[in-house]
Amino acid sequence: MKIAIVGVRGIPNNYGGMETLAEHLAEFLSQKNDVQIYCSSYDMDSRLETYLGAKLIYIPITSHGGFGILYDSLALLHAALTCDKILLLGVGGGFMLSLLGKKRKDTVVNIGGLDWKRDKWSKFAQKVILKSEQLLVKNGGQIVADNIGIKDYVYLTYRRNAHFIAFGGDQVMCQPITAEALKRYPFLGSPYAFIVTRIQKDNNIEMMLEAFSDNPPMPFVIIGNWEATSYGRKLKAIYQKVKSIHLINPIYDTYELDLLRSNCKIYVHGHSVGGTNPTLVEAMSLGLPILAFANGFNEYSTFQKAKYFKNREELKQLVAQHEGLNLQGVGMDMLDLARTHYRWEKVTSDYEQVIRGEPQRVDRV
Repeated sequence: MKIAIVGVRGIPNNYGGMETLAEHLAEFLSQKNDVQIYCSSYDMDSRLETYLGAKLIYIPITSHGGFGILYDSLALLHAALTCDKILLLGVGGGFMLSLLGKKRKDTVVNIGGLDWKRDKWSKFAQKVILKSEQLLVKNGGQIVADNIGIKDYVYLTYRRNAHFIAFGGDQVMCQPITAEALKRYPFLGSPYAFIVTRIQKDNNIEMMLEAFSDNPPMPFVIIGNWEATSYGRKLKAIYQKVKSIHLINPIYDTYELDLLRSNCKIYVHGHSVGGTNPTLVEAMSLGLPILAFANGFNEYSTFQKAKYFKNREELKQLVAQHEGLNLQGVGMDMLDLARTHYRWEKVTSDYEQVIRGEPQRVDRV
């Protein structure tokens, strides 16, 4: 079978969760199928012809902003002409999908989170993204939801049943603190809170920074794309002066990233929009105690076993009272859940079943 994966910036991944998913699917699906993945030649530094067994096809348009819809549409059109099955990740291809006639039944669509709700978009952009989502769910052959909350949303809003397939997180590894690492990152020598995230408003970045700027019991280390937007640059200018806060630019070296996150005392997750976030399940796979923003989706992902906050004051209170939270127990719960539900072996196998139209095994309702 010839399978196309559309809707990512490209692989090798140095960007986000959908790209991580595309990498694992490329490696797994290419064992028995011909796989091609669409990449933006504008956004990608590399120009590999193949990666992890998949053929890479480049579209000379950026995958970001308003151009993302054009990028996904061109990739989707090419895939429809050349492939048996298409996995579409994200909502950018909704308008093109509605024009593909009978080929629509050969598509599997993962709409991701509720992207149209993100504060980073203008009101007009939010309407366009919502319309694209509507067209995707209406016209997609099969729908995948990465969170039970998204599955419920798809049914309640569009009266369509979606397959539930989350993300994997078991590629991460706990790394010991070495003398060299301690020299580079002195905060490793004492308890600290941590998050890796995109610096955008809907991830509650400012709320978390405010909570840790007022005499916290431990420092806060936050890794993100600070220089990518005016919002990020503004926050960096303000909070890089705060002694208790460490602002670090994106890290794509897996060892370095795992070193910093696997040794934190608390993992803080502020995402307010979307389904199952990849960095959250990676933190769970490391057995980290998690304080998560209470948006419904995060509670589904952590099976109500993490600790939750709704605002700055609740986060400050949780951090201040962390010694009484049984953090070790929370971390063990997260690890147990990750080992059961967030393994790439299961995720990729479930995707193959859906793509092939086979009945999906169910382990959670």
